[in-house]
Amino acid sequence: MPKLRRLAGRDLLTILQGFGFRQVSQRGSHAKLAREVGGARQVLTGPLHAELDPGTLRAILRQASRFISESELRPHFYT
Repeated sequence: MPKLRRLAGRDLLTILQGFGFRQVSQRGSHAKLAREVGGARQVLTGPLHAELDPGTLRAILRQASRFISESELRPHFYT
């Protein structure tokens, strides 16, 4: 079974920017990312911590999979 990678918040931003999201705001250590697809705005929020906890990373993956197919996301989140 693939193992969840240990990612930093900046790594997460880079991955999601590759799917068309851009940082629209930041409050404290959390960044808000958004993209427009077919006239609908899709928004995700992620922490910019030095290392994300596995549970946090899984939650972000689950949220992002509402907008991006999980098969496209898995190579970026798992080894």
